[in-house]
Amino acid sequence: LMPTPREVWVPPGLVKTLNRLLVRTNGALALVSGRSLNDIDLIFAPDQFPAVGGHGAEMRIEPDSESVDAHAPPLDKELKRRLAAIAKLSPGILLEDKGYSLALHYRLAPHAEKAIYAAVSLIRADLPNAPIEVLPGKCVCEIKHSGFTKATGVHELMRREPFKGRRPFFIGDDVTDETVFAIMPDLDGLAFSVGRRAKGVAGHFDAPSDVREFLAHLLDDERDAPLP
Repeated sequence: LMPTPREVWVPPGLVKTLNRLLVRTNGALALVSGRSLNDIDLIFAPDQFPAVGGHGAEMRIEPDSESVDAHAPPLDKELKRRLAAIAKLSPGILLEDKGYSLALHYRLAPHAEKAIYAAVSLIRADLPNAPIEVLPGKCVCEIKHSGFTKATGVHELMRREPFKGRRPFFIGDDVTDETVFAIMPDLDGLAFSVGRRAKGVAGHFDAPSDVREFLAHLLDDERDAPLP
């Protein structure tokens, strides 16, 4: 976690580890994020990976592929305009337009949390039939179309090659990852949370550095046998 979304960076060794895991799993590795695919690619540039972006709104099955499956329309422009105005409540509230969703970050203005959610609630009250959902996160309030989540994205991923028929192993650190934790038993998979022991997980990692160490450890066996 960083003070602003644009300050997030990827430790150099992680990209090498992910690329090696991609080869060892015959392509069955994917990044699952609330960020758009475009943002994911910017963070990991110049490398690209299979990914589920926008909380399940878009998907790329193969790295370096232009083929993207879109599962949701972008948020209504007028709705975005009204939500964006909430950022004026206090200096330090940062607005992030992800296309399929809009996020209000308040890590730099923690005192504004209640005011942000109150303002969002008022807008939802004015639009009771709008197909939108509010996602609380770590110092962020995100508004997106209802009907898709990270879990629906992972379900779709598991219906496609090379993921089909395999046992998923999912690692997540945010509230929105809990939808995926919940479906792992249905997929005969394993879920691990980061930073806390979330409900329904098989285990947890104390910190992101522990996750990176674990992933690298999976490659300790230098034989080229594919991972299950």
